[in-house]
Amino acid sequence: MDNRPIGFFDSGLGGLTCIAPLMRSLPNERIIYFGDTARTPYGSKSPDTIRGFARQIAAFLIQQDVKMIVIACNTVTATCLRDLQQRFPQLPIMVVIQPAANKICAICDEKSSIGIIGTKVTIKSKCYEALIHQKRPELQIHSTACPAFVPLIEEGIIENEIMDLTIRHYMDNFIRYYKIDTLVLGCTHYPLILDNLKRIYPSLRIVNPSEEVVYRIHQVLEHEQLLADRPVGDHTFYASDLSENFVNMINRIFELTEFRVAFKNFDLTTT
Repeated sequence: MDNRPIGFFDSGLGGLTCIAPLMRSLPNERIIYFGDTARTPYGSKSPDTIRGFARQIAAFLIQQDVKMIVIACNTVTATCLRDLQQRFPQLPIMVVIQPAANKICAICDEKSSIGIIGTKVTIKSKCYEALIHQKRPELQIHSTACPAFVPLIEEGIIENEIMDLTIRHYMDNFIRYYKIDTLVLGCTHYPLILDNLKRIYPSLRIVNPSEEVVYRIHQVLEHEQLLADRPVGDHTFYASDLSENFVNMINRIFELTEFRVAFKNFDLTTT
């Protein structure tokens, strides 16, 4: 047993969508979350810049004595996973992409038309396609970048006409042209607009990587004998810019859960 916390990080507040299902599935685990809200969005930045940010945050989480790091950001996974594994070999580093790819392989067949939406960096990397086609090369996969989603979500512009119009702008023709029937939310921000997507496209089967990763985290913790046997301390949420939006989103996602919000200031010129 190991009662040290699990470290999560994301480019902003999107990774919070991974934590609510984890709290339900593994209530003894304590979370330390870091959202890089001062430098979000990552999806339009260069891979070298993203790698520098990811190294900083991973090092900070290790200073907090975490037992595992979960990269709750598809963009970071697509550009930094191998680099972080080589730099920090002392603990497991989990990602959201692989469990979602496994889910697609399990539920789809050659008649399925699979759509992937994400940031520009994630879509350009073709990381989902590569993982899925390793197991199921016959599956039809189509992808499109939706770069305006993250800034709108970070500003809390979700349950209104602006977000609905933006969704339709990116996705109406994409879904119609490719006859998409299964959609992968290739960014951990996107579950925050899941209700919008279900309302606008009710026939879509939607795969949410933020939920799929929880089962894999449980497996690894159990295999490595790292499961906590009791709750120890508060969940802690750090942000590089402690905005009102960040606090509001924590309240929205976790409601009455006990948590603490802290502020960590990085030297933004350091990479």
